[in-house]
Amino acid sequence: MRGGKPWSIETLISKTTRFAVEAGGSVREGEDASTTGLLASPRSVDGPQRPAAFQGGAVEVVDKPPSPGGQAPEDVPGSLSLSGAVSLGTGVMIGAGIFALTGQTARLAGDLFPIAFIVAALVVGFSAYSYVKLSDAYPSSGGVAMFLREQYGPGTTTGVFAILMYVSMVINESLVARTFGSYLLQIVDLEPASFWVPALGVGLLMVAFAVIVAGNKAVQATQRAMAVIKILGLGAFAIAGLVLADAANLTNGTTSDGIEVSPEGFLAAVALAILAYKGFTTITNSGGEIVDPHRNTGRAIVISLAICSVVYLAISAAVAGNLTLAEIIAAEDFSLAEAARPAFGDGGVWFTVGLAVVATASGVMASIFAASRMLGMLTHMRQVPHSHFAMPGTIRIHTTVYTVVLAMVLTAAFDLSRIAALGAIYYLLMDIAVHWGLLRHLRNRVAFKAPIVVSAIVLDITVLGAFVWVKASTDALSLYAAAGGVILIILGERLYMRSHTRPDGSMQM
Repeated sequence: MRGGKPWSIETLISKTTRFAVEAGGSVREGEDASTTGLLASPRSVDGPQRPAAFQGGAVEVVDKPPSPGGQAPEDVPGSLSLSGAVSLGTGVMIGAGIFALTGQTARLAGDLFPIAFIVAALVVGFSAYSYVKLSDAYPSSGGVAMFLREQYGPGTTTGVFAILMYVSMVINESLVARTFGSYLLQIVDLEPASFWVPALGVGLLMVAFAVIVAGNKAVQATQRAMAVIKILGLGAFAIAGLVLADAANLTNGTTSDGIEVSPEGFLAAVALAILAYKGFTTITNSGGEIVDPHRNTGRAIVISLAICSVVYLAISAAVAGNLTLAEIIAAEDFSLAEAARPAFGDGGVWFTVGLAVVATASGVMASIFAASRMLGMLTHMRQVPHSHFAMPGTIRIHTTVYTVVLAMVLTAAFDLSRIAALGAIYYLLMDIAVHWGLLRHLRNRVAFKAPIVVSAIVLDITVLGAFVWVKASTDALSLYAAAGGVILIILGERLYMRSHTRPDGSMQM
C-alpha cells in the first residue's frame, strides 16, 4: 500500500523475498546489455575516484536514468512502512544463519559463544551508522552498490568492492545450502556424508532456482508458508531450550578441558557471528520504497538489529544450556538439532531438523533473490560485463542463473567452515570500504559524526585481523582462497574498466 499504511501479512512476507526480484530494467532476448545502462559517467579509470558530480564534465544518460530522488525505475515510493521495513530486515536475518554459525562460533569462542553474538551485534551497530547516514542521503534501491558509486565514482574501486559484496551474498547461499545437507543427514541415513552434504546442498539450490523461475506467485506462496513455520519454530525452540536448560553447562569462559579461550579466538568468533547480521543491508536496498526514508530507514535498521540480537542470544543460550561445549563442537554443523536431543529425544531432533530444512530453503531463495538483484544492478551500472550465453529471457533471469551456478561450485568445493571464512573476509573488506568512502569522499555531502565511523573501521579491522590470525594457524587454505578471489576480482574489474575507456579518458559505459 501507499502512504505507509499497514501491510497485510501476505504482502509483508512476500516483500521479504520480492525485494530482489526486479533489477531495475530488463534486456530483451537478443538485445545487447551495453545498450541498457542506467547511468554512464565519463571519468578516467586511473583518475581520482570521485563521484560524477565532481568530474566537471557532462554525464551521459543511457536508456532509463534513475529518478531525481535516487529511486530505481521499479520503486514505489511510500509503499514500505517502518514496521514493514523492520519485518523485511528481520525476515532475512533471522533463520538459517543461526543454524549454520552456532557450532563454528562455539569452536572459536568456547562457552562465551552466546556473548560473541552480542558483541557482533555491537560491531554491526557501529557499522550500521554509516549505512543509516548513506541511506538518509541517498534513499535508493541500489543499496550498497549505489553507495559505493557515490563514494568512489564508477570505476574499478566501486566495481571491486561491490563484487566482493555480491560474492559474499553468493557465499551465504552456499553456507546455507551445506547447512541444509548437514541437518537433513541427521534423520536420513546416507553415507558418506562428505558426498551427500554438498550433493544435497546443490540439490536445494536447483530446487530453489526452479521455484524462482516459475514466477513470483510460486515464490510468494512457498515463502509465505516457510516464513510462518520458521518464525514460530525458532521461537518455540528458544523458549523450550531456555526452560529446560542445565545451568551446569554454562561455565565461566573455559572449555570442558579447562583451556582458556584466547582473545583472538573470541574476536574471530565475533567475525563469523557478524555474518548472521549482515542481512540488515536488505533494508538499504529498499530505501527508495520506504515511507519517509530519511527518517525511517535508520530506525528500521536499529530496531531490526535489536530484535535479532535478542533472538540470537536466546537460541545460543538454549544450545549452551542443553549441551556441553565438547558436544556442541562435536556437532558443529548441526548443533541445534543435537541441542534438542537431551530434553526432547529423537522427536526434538526431527522437529529441529524440519525447522532447519524450512529455514535453509527459505534462506537460500531469499539469498538468490538478493544476490541476483545486486548483480543486475551492477550490470545496469556498467560495473560488470554481461553475456547472454545464448540464453533467452531478461537480465534478471540471466543473473539468477549465474548466481546459482556460482553457489553450486562453492557448495561443492568448500566445507562449511571455509565457506563461512570466505564470507566473513569478503563482507568485512567491503564494509571497511563503505566506511572509508563515507569518511574520505563524502564528508562535505553527508552529515555524520566522524568518531563513530572511525570506530566502525577500527572494530572491523580488529575482528578481521583476529580472524585472519586464527585462520593462518588453523586453516591457511581458506586465506589463500580468499586472497586468490580478491586478486581475480581486481584484475578482472581492472581489465573490464580499461576496455571501456575512450582515448580521451572518459568511460565508454
